[in-house]
Amino acid sequence: MPIIRTGVVSVVLVNFRGADDTIEALEHLRQVDWPAERLEVIVVENGSADGSAARIREAAPWAIVVESSENRGFAGGCNFGVNASSGEFVAFLNSDAKPDSQWIRAAIDTFGEDSRIGAVASKVLDWDGDLVDYIDAGLTWFGMGYKPLVGWPAHGEGTDAKDVLFGTGSAMFVRRSVFDEISGFDERFFMFFEDVDLGWRLNLRGWRYRFSPASIAFHKHHGSVSKFGSFKETYFLERNALFAMYKNLGQEQLDKALPAALLLAARRAVSRGGLESSEFDFRNPGGDAEGAASIGKDSLAGLFALDQFVEHLASLTASRDEIQGSRVRSDASMLPLFRKTDAPSFSGPGFLEGYESLIHAFGVLDAPRATRILILTGDPLGVKLAGPAIRAWNMALALSSEHDVTLVTLSTLEELDAPFTLKKLRPGDNRNFETLERWADIIVFQGHAMAIFDALQHTDKIVVVDIYDPMHLEQLEQGRELPPATWQKQVADATAVLNEQMTKGDFFLCASERQRHFYLGQLAALGRINPATYASDPDLESLIAVAPFGLSSTPPEHVVSVLKGVRPGIGADDKVLLWAGGLYNWFDPKTLIKAVSDLSGRRPNVRLFFQGTKHPHPGVPEMEIVSQSRELARSLGALDHSVFFNESWVEYSVRQNFLLEADAGVSTHFSHVETTFSFRTRILDYLWAELPMVVTEGDSFAELIAAEGLGIVVPATDTDALSVALERILFDEEFIAEAVSNIRRVRERFFWERTLSPLVDFARNPSHAADRRALEVPKTSLMRASGRAPMRRKPYGIRHDVELALHHLRHSGPRAVATKIVNRLKRRA
Repeated sequence: MPIIRTGVVSVVLVNFRGADDTIEALEHLRQVDWPAERLEVIVVENGSADGSAARIREAAPWAIVVESSENRGFAGGCNFGVNASSGEFVAFLNSDAKPDSQWIRAAIDTFGEDSRIGAVASKVLDWDGDLVDYIDAGLTWFGMGYKPLVGWPAHGEGTDAKDVLFGTGSAMFVRRSVFDEISGFDERFFMFFEDVDLGWRLNLRGWRYRFSPASIAFHKHHGSVSKFGSFKETYFLERNALFAMYKNLGQEQLDKALPAALLLAARRAVSRGGLESSEFDFRNPGGDAEGAASIGKDSLAGLFALDQFVEHLASLTASRDEIQGSRVRSDASMLPLFRKTDAPSFSGPGFLEGYESLIHAFGVLDAPRATRILILTGDPLGVKLAGPAIRAWNMALALSSEHDVTLVTLSTLEELDAPFTLKKLRPGDNRNFETLERWADIIVFQGHAMAIFDALQHTDKIVVVDIYDPMHLEQLEQGRELPPATWQKQVADATAVLNEQMTKGDFFLCASERQRHFYLGQLAALGRINPATYASDPDLESLIAVAPFGLSSTPPEHVVSVLKGVRPGIGADDKVLLWAGGLYNWFDPKTLIKAVSDLSGRRPNVRLFFQGTKHPHPGVPEMEIVSQSRELARSLGALDHSVFFNESWVEYSVRQNFLLEADAGVSTHFSHVETTFSFRTRILDYLWAELPMVVTEGDSFAELIAAEGLGIVVPATDTDALSVALERILFDEEFIAEAVSNIRRVRERFFWERTLSPLVDFARNPSHAADRRALEVPKTSLMRASGRAPMRRKPYGIRHDVELALHHLRHSGPRAVATKIVNRLKRRA
């Protein structure tokens, strides 16, 4: 196989006893607007045995002619040509077609729009450009592909780019890597619907097939098939439609459609021959003595097609198993690409009556129901998003391409544009939650949702628990300054909430391998690692998977200046260190402020900017560390000179401007257990914006940064080491360039498309956890039998508020109670 050459387009033409047309097509190919050094033309002489190969070589010595000893059909001929090609892209052009001058360039430009585009369908018109040959693709429920509006006047039609199920083999492009991935055309088809099958399989793998109206070709349509017998075309169409639907339809749809399609093929066969199928009824005259009945070839073509489907069934089943095992799109998500599936495509005597009977009896036009997924987040959804909401939003995006998704916030909801349903639900509103619970097939949640809604505690739906934030470890730091009894209560409550979730969940998502090992211990303590969950999955990947926080694969774009030359005290040429995200008590901004103050004595143009101090969630108060940090900066003379604080929270959609104006990212923290199992999401923004970074050692990202050379890792609370590291990350140009190069390589691991793949894969084949499927023994009984106390729930309502007030009055005094009441009223305002 030739070495694949980047940027090269290999055009494959298949010739069978049509040298005149092929030579004419080659002459038109020489006139396309595409560099000759990036064009490779392969002509497959497909067993014509009429001297065509010599004529083509003489007329087009610049083309590569490969000869087949037999007629491989269009499918086999194209594969034969691709095997001899070396281009990054392969294009297919009928030998009786001619390309427009922009045919190739427009298609390659389309590939450049999205790396997920695996194939491009050209716009195809008749030879004179007057009539439509291909501007869209459709598929009937019984497997026959069709071209909408074929034969219509071309004026004004097919002007919009769109995703399609397939392109016509007369003019189409495929990435070579994708063509190889799906094993090219299925040679069992020989000809007809091989392009339908290829496009269908390509889409099932998650690739996009894009129609490009600017990539135009013109097709003669000799009608050469008729000289071989129109009944043979009927045979191929009938047989190959069954091939395609059997291989590619999901099981639920196939169970409905295949029996009806087989019966419909028989009905067409009878109708084509004008036969009367009741002729053999005992009540009709005649017997064996009358001899053979006369049946036309058109009718036999349908019968033979059915028999050939049976003949190939074993190999088709093997193909089906492979296709269904590797598909990443559901029938429901593919349905829009099928366009109008209710297209009888035939109207012979008695056929339409039978067609109507079949579609009603088998329900083949009933659309497959998409999996319904409910996602819950406790954070606000709006222009300002914090980590949990960002994660939930991207989960909804990733799942909505295949499923029916509703994203619910238990906080505030602003008007947002989204390809899924958005709702707001008040915590504890169990009545409205019950409606959503009944609707859903899968429920994905993070935070305290299970403690808030009784219906979630007792649901029989599949439950996915997102535990990327170990809240009980977080509370160890967040509550450190509280009275001992209150600190103990907050940690105990968070632990109880997590224990209940981990007792009742079917599938868990965490952020790192470190977290996974930690949570495996917690799951083991709760009895979830048991023979049922272990038997078929010793690695327990189907119970808990790593799904890190992610970043967008679309690079950030600087839209408006926000810091340099704009913020008072930060000049256009200053070196800016950015602290992305919020300030919380478990971080160590004080050491950073001291280091920046020290560095500014040597480098007066260094500036540190804290991007977020006021969390967008009204229930998250400003933490003590914020005021302490401001006071430290003030005492050092650094406040609004070398150290700056944003007084609010940066809108999610504009944060890229801050990132792109920064020169490096920073994150410093203390050494404790929260650090060990944390996943600092702000680091992902640094990766996104190609910011080299300085971080404190101890967490999983610090290990990655050190191992991959993405920046500098320093010991916790070491002001001198931090000052030296900051100077290097801002002023050592060679080191900076190397770090940026490494970031570009590493960040692809964290694109949302990759990080959320465990969730996407699970949603395609959801199931209850193995031990939750064994419903003979309720979980509550198992818990009591093991001697453990029942899980505590986080209560809501007046009774809870009174109990909480008494707790704070007992342990913190009247002033603390008054402060809590005021804060609660502010949040509800």
